[in-house]
Amino acid sequence: MSVKAFECLPVLETSQLLADLRPQTKIESIESSGSELYLGTYDGLMLVYNIEQKHNPDGRTSCSARKERERYLSTRKPIKCMKAASASERLLVMSNNCIYLVSMSSLEPIGTPLSGVSTICANENPTEIDDPFSIQICVATKKKIEVYTVNESKFALVTDVATSEPVCSLGFDGYFICVALMTKYKIFNYKTKIVQELFEIPTVNFVPIVRRIQQGEFLLTASEGLGMFVTTEGSSNRAPIQWMVHSNHESAPSGVISTAFFHPYVLALCGNFIVVHSILDQQQKQSEHFVGGIALGNFDGRLYACSSNAVFCLYPVAFEKQVQALLADKKVDEALDLVHNTNYSGYTSEQFGKLSQRFKQQAAFAYFATKEFQRAQEMFIESAVDVREVISLFPNLMPEASTFVRSIPPLHEIADVDQLYQKDEDAKQQARLCMRQLLEQLRDPTASHINHQFELDTALVKLYAESNKDSLAAFILAGDVQCDIKDCLQWLERLECFNAVALLHKQSKNSELALEFWARLAREELHDDSFQGLQFFAECLASTKDLDLIWKHAAFVLQMDEEAGAKIFTCRIKDQSYIPLDVDEVVELLQKFPKALVQYLEYLVLEEKNQDEKFHSRLAVIYLESLLQMQKNGSSLEEIYRYRKKFQRFLQESNLYRVQTVLSKIKGMGLDQETATLYGKLGDHDKALTILVHRLKDYSAAEEYCEANTRGKSKSSSADLFHSLLNCYLDPSLDQERKEELVQPALDLINRKAKMFNVPKVLELLPKDLTVSEVESFLCGALRSSMHQFRMKKVESSLAKGETIQKRHSLFKLQKETIFLQDCNYCYVCKKPFQDGSFARYPNNVITHVTCAKQNDVCPVTGRIFRSSEMSSSTS
Repeated sequence: MSVKAFECLPVLETSQLLADLRPQTKIESIESSGSELYLGTYDGLMLVYNIEQKHNPDGRTSCSARKERERYLSTRKPIKCMKAASASERLLVMSNNCIYLVSMSSLEPIGTPLSGVSTICANENPTEIDDPFSIQICVATKKKIEVYTVNESKFALVTDVATSEPVCSLGFDGYFICVALMTKYKIFNYKTKIVQELFEIPTVNFVPIVRRIQQGEFLLTASEGLGMFVTTEGSSNRAPIQWMVHSNHESAPSGVISTAFFHPYVLALCGNFIVVHSILDQQQKQSEHFVGGIALGNFDGRLYACSSNAVFCLYPVAFEKQVQALLADKKVDEALDLVHNTNYSGYTSEQFGKLSQRFKQQAAFAYFATKEFQRAQEMFIESAVDVREVISLFPNLMPEASTFVRSIPPLHEIADVDQLYQKDEDAKQQARLCMRQLLEQLRDPTASHINHQFELDTALVKLYAESNKDSLAAFILAGDVQCDIKDCLQWLERLECFNAVALLHKQSKNSELALEFWARLAREELHDDSFQGLQFFAECLASTKDLDLIWKHAAFVLQMDEEAGAKIFTCRIKDQSYIPLDVDEVVELLQKFPKALVQYLEYLVLEEKNQDEKFHSRLAVIYLESLLQMQKNGSSLEEIYRYRKKFQRFLQESNLYRVQTVLSKIKGMGLDQETATLYGKLGDHDKALTILVHRLKDYSAAEEYCEANTRGKSKSSSADLFHSLLNCYLDPSLDQERKEELVQPALDLINRKAKMFNVPKVLELLPKDLTVSEVESFLCGALRSSMHQFRMKKVESSLAKGETIQKRHSLFKLQKETIFLQDCNYCYVCKKPFQDGSFARYPNNVITHVTCAKQNDVCPVTGRIFRSSEMSSSTS
């Protein structure tokens, strides 16, 4: 059996009943209300016993019965059924096909009985009853079922429904009546009169039984030893029960005599057994030997079973004992079903929540023990188990500094995974994987608080070290790892996770040891596949605040890779907490590493905008020397072209290098474009333009040169430079062929830039044989520019005249007003008298010395700001 759900306790044994009954008299029916037990006998005797339940010191429960009263019905016929109406203190007694309304206290019949009744049932979900002391019943007559409301003294007919056959058994819920006829089951809705046929009933050796399970659901006995669950809609939402008696390792079908329901169990009298099934999985959970059983029922939470000469109580085993028993038998799913579906009467919601959580934790460890790792992981999360309980299953995963002690009482009996799985290495590996996944799930980076992070992080570091070094490095780099540093370092070194060792040293603020390990990895003195290489080492050096460590390791990195070494200095964090490196010392160190030196100087000059002339000059010279070396080494033209463009851009943009020095070094190298730029920096534009026009014959470059060197300068200076370019084009000393060649560039220049030229000077320079059409565009542009200038001058003159008139008008208004200044007047600012008759007056009549009037539009006393139209301050 799965679990012992009930204890079968004697209430009235044969010896006691023999003293209360006449010889040959047998029990026919049973009912209970509160602590009172009602028995109906074969000869019409009604007996009432008071039942007392006792909890003994040994934890067992016992029942005792004391007879209170008895009375015979007048018919002296067998009492087939009794139903208690506790609220009205009435008992419905069925005997001789009649239903009697009997007082519970005196057992005397009240009112007129109902006759012609074959069976009866009460509505446990009554409808349309206003009187709290009334109950609703359904009775079966010959071919009819009738619904009555029963109060303290009478039966009131509500409705009746005709049936095609005699009724064998009834179940009543709300408006629905489930009926077992002679050949089939049906459900009647007595309000809507709708009838649903269910299934047929065997006609030979079969007892049809209808039992209401819960609201809207009935249990019906069916053929082949089945118990069918049926809803009031006529459907079935559960698998059927197979009523087989399993005892002493044997199974045999047996007919059902009586049934009862006690959530979540269905109990049935089957032959000489009481069998218990669960409605959660429809499996048999318990069987009790019970000879001669005739009735079984749940009477307001009390379960009684009786034979013809004895009564027993089926006392439910405590919910927690049932769960513990299932867990002990490794029936974890059944235990959890019971936890999820039990009625927690006797507990507060908080108490049951704690108890349920503990059972789930125990279930999680039970799954773990049976190698159901996915289920175990899910249950560990759901039950919010203390993660240290799980970590402690794995030898050496707990931090050495942890003071954790396992729960008392214990949640499991597992010493550790080595003892649990012994030589099953595959199970051990799966267990460690389960452990790692559980820790990863609990280690939510978005959570504001992580429980037991010290133990969790330590275990996770150790598990990553065993199986996934890349994940280990990523985990530590993510930051906020609160592990046992000493314990983890020893573990990592033993497993040769040297990169992780360095990362942990860095996190614990021991940069020196961290960099030492990375340096050894970079030198290949140590090996770790998760080490990210020299670039990563350089980045770590760049981020350290200790300058001594930078100088200690920088030379080594530069020897290995100059580009990576340069990043130590170019990628350094710019923060007030970081002491800046001495630039001269860095340049001195990089003297032996030309590529790194260029990279660092470019960083200083181009990115940091360093204004020191020596670095600009040094970079220019290095560019020049590198270009010369490239030419000597026979580098490709494309590569040389790209490098020259970078050099030209630097020469043009920087104004801090020593031009003469660079110019002296560049001569004779054939770098005409660069030479022209240098002459331009010296202000010798004629030489620069001569190179561009006559050596390079790059006329667009010459024009761009003029535009670049006139940007931001006055119009006259710009015009002079463009005139110089025109003079270069139309130089009379050139041979005739060259003159003719340069006429067109000269015409293009003056036509595009007409406004930059003085027309008379241009006409003097142009060859005399040019036609008007060739210079038409220039002349039109020059004329438009001249007319525009003329008109603008006229506008400016008119505006100036208007402003003069306004000023004169303001002066007239001021001079028109009379201001009296007496000896007693004094300056509002310095509080001193006026000596020489000069003063300043503001629009709000504040008078000050001229020297005290600092701002004409702001009153020095009130701070008021005056608009131009308000200003009437004057000096006299």
